[in-house]
Amino acid sequence: MIIVMKPNAGKDHVQHVVDLVREYGLKEHVIYGTDRTVIACLGDKRMVDKGAIENAPMVEKIVPILAPYKMASLEVKKDKSLIALGPSGFALGGKKIGVIAGPCSVENRKQLIETAKAVRDAGCIGLRGGAFKPRSSPYSFQGLGKEGLDILAEARDITGLAVVTEVVGVEQVSLVAQSADILQIGARNMQHFPLLEAVGKTSKPVLLKRGMSATLEELLLAAEYIINAGNKNIILCERGIRTFEDYVRNTLPLAAVPELHENTHLPVIVDPSHGTGHAHLVPPMCLAAVAAGADGLIIESHPDPEHAASDGAQSITPAALKDLMKRIRRVAEAIDKTV
Repeated sequence: MIIVMKPNAGKDHVQHVVDLVREYGLKEHVIYGTDRTVIACLGDKRMVDKGAIENAPMVEKIVPILAPYKMASLEVKKDKSLIALGPSGFALGGKKIGVIAGPCSVENRKQLIETAKAVRDAGCIGLRGGAFKPRSSPYSFQGLGKEGLDILAEARDITGLAVVTEVVGVEQVSLVAQSADILQIGARNMQHFPLLEAVGKTSKPVLLKRGMSATLEELLLAAEYIINAGNKNIILCERGIRTFEDYVRNTLPLAAVPELHENTHLPVIVDPSHGTGHAHLVPPMCLAAVAAGADGLIIESHPDPEHAASDGAQSITPAALKDLMKRIRRVAEAIDKTV
């Protein structure tokens, strides 16, 4: 349920209600809006005397939360969440579209630094690159590990880009958080609940990718795990789902973008690289995603896709990225946004 405070409620009034909520064994999440404060209450509400809470000073009303995901719902927070990213503090979720680009995996220092500079010069706000790579085959390149994290941190220092990299295990969270600005939870781990809770205990923004067979409700419930653990800085990522089609790696359902905006305050970005699996499909899907209302994009870009250690087929070159950014700006302008 949500406890809505009156517009002129003070901190003492809010704290009094929080104390009541805790007395009933519920967990509170206080959200300070532009007009008023609301208190979301999570837990078993069967023993709660709603009348007693509703009669507390400066309480306006109590509203039930209908969605199974509570804190991620627009019922709790009407204003869109803005997530500050990296050294620049870029606010994802506003009128400016954020583009993140880089290689699938960190292969060596030269490759990453070269790509990072090209990504920065193209006008992107973030650098992606996997130091730890969960691969379908145990014989595929698994990433450089700690060495890859060190290279990513150096690239951030050189370029000022926010670093996005994947964390694949609970034991890696602390290590990755020392080097990364944004912790990525990959599609395979969307329902790895101990991992969701572990990143929820950090202060770093989390980029949560939709599972390849997950519904939107399951995606939002995964986000709920992270929020419930204490971290509200979540970016949802549509990266395509598995269907019977074989002309693409995954089917990219862009209708998910406006549908998510109808149900959650969290920012939504699109990954057209994994969503299609083919470099020639990445640019048109980027433009379509922006037109559909995506808050950002995450794109795989590699200086030599033919010799990439992983996912070369879906990686565009830095030159192609630079040209694509120009086209993205034109589409963004058409829908009253900027890049």
